[in-house]
Amino acid sequence: MNSFDSTMNFHQQYLEAVTRRHFLRNCQVGLGGLALGSLLANDRADATASPQPKLAIDDSPRTHLAPKAKRVIYIHLAGSPSQLDMFDYKPKLVEMSGQDCPSSLTEGQRFAFIKGTPKLLGTMHNFKQHGEAGGWYSNLVPHLASIADDLTVVRSMHTEQFNHAPAQLALLTGNARFGYPSFGAWATYGLGTENQNLPGFVVLLSGGKAPSSGKNAWGSGFLPSVYQGVQCRSVGDPILFVSNPKGMSRQVRRQSLDALADLNQMQQEQFGDPETLTRIEQYELAYRMQVTVPEVMDLSKESDHTLKAYGAKPGVASIANNCLLARRLVEQGVRFVQLFDYGWDMHGTGAGNSIDQGLPRKCGEMDRPVAALINDLKQRGLLDDTLVIWGGEFGRTSMNEARNGSKFLGRDHHPHAFTMLFAGGGMKPGTVHGTTDDFGYFVQDGKVPVHDLQATLLHLLGFDPHCLSYPFQGLNARLIGPANDPKVRHEILL
Repeated sequence: MNSFDSTMNFHQQYLEAVTRRHFLRNCQVGLGGLALGSLLANDRADATASPQPKLAIDDSPRTHLAPKAKRVIYIHLAGSPSQLDMFDYKPKLVEMSGQDCPSSLTEGQRFAFIKGTPKLLGTMHNFKQHGEAGGWYSNLVPHLASIADDLTVVRSMHTEQFNHAPAQLALLTGNARFGYPSFGAWATYGLGTENQNLPGFVVLLSGGKAPSSGKNAWGSGFLPSVYQGVQCRSVGDPILFVSNPKGMSRQVRRQSLDALADLNQMQQEQFGDPETLTRIEQYELAYRMQVTVPEVMDLSKESDHTLKAYGAKPGVASIANNCLLARRLVEQGVRFVQLFDYGWDMHGTGAGNSIDQGLPRKCGEMDRPVAALINDLKQRGLLDDTLVIWGGEFGRTSMNEARNGSKFLGRDHHPHAFTMLFAGGGMKPGTVHGTTDDFGYFVQDGKVPVHDLQATLLHLLGFDPHCLSYPFQGLNARLIGPANDPKVRHEILL
């Protein structure tokens, strides 16, 4: 084959590979180019005017009113703690424990595992009233009971989901399906960051596993990925792959990043994809974090008194360590810290996940450090503008699950009523909101749907929850969903 034939074959292959999209993109003159330029003019103007997807200190956050909370620590107990054994005392349920459950509680209801006619299950744990509001706390949470006047207890939460992953997604992203931005991503998108050397949104795990919804629980969905949560570890390198490879100096790393930035900038200028800018920023943030993150994550710098107060032990993966790390992170300007603690799914299929053995163990791990975190923030003057959130994705049933005839005591998933706790950040302290019926099954007064909670939390951060949005699939997508029904619950706010 001569050179002429080779050239012709190459040219033919090129023409066959060119699509209509390629032609229009590369066409500089003619009717097609003029029409395309006209159609895209407004988009280019909007892209130029809108902020770049770069997580940097923002002098003009997207807030609509003065925020009461500047940062958030969200403690999610994956699997969901039993409100009936911790905060929602029901003497009648205790009195009728072991009797057949009334049909009024089971007819037309969906359960994850309960079948037939279950037996009512009253708590075997002791309750007392604490604080000026007289909230009920069991012997499982003595440290939280000791700070009752700093807590806002909402006993009337309600969700539409009764399985873990959909319920976690509904609570944390506003939608029971995958692909939507998490609350932390929305908060970081709206507020920016206070420290360019740290992520705006940090995630810490304990309990040995990730939540059922996986990384979607802290993902950015359709928001630029710079706003997603960055998972850190309390054992080993704080962030995977953030350290330089063996044999690579920091100077060589800098030169490599500069070369990558030049290539990515060329791609951005050609295609205009905002995710390219995100990639550049993520590389740069990783470089800056190499120095900053190990310093912030080093618990050995804390005093023995502080470590003892939290029950923290440097080098161990635990909720105690993560609570202390959360305080250190918000001190350094991290906007949103999400703690996930796995192991709260007390079905009673064995001793480890039973109400009488497994639940006391988990409460013993959680109670002291969460109370210590709130006390520590208060003593340091950080609690007033730091919003602390505590809770699971739903509640637990008033009946014993007894799956496959198990003799261990356990409770199934329950969406109709569950309890969440809050502290600081504009929440009304010493408040107990909402009541449930005598069995703790249905909300009687003050029901708070998940979208109402999200609207309220966004309000505390300075956003109009109906206005904080991002264009997606032809909609101005929002954390609270497309309807205008969600409302801010001012009765639990200062």
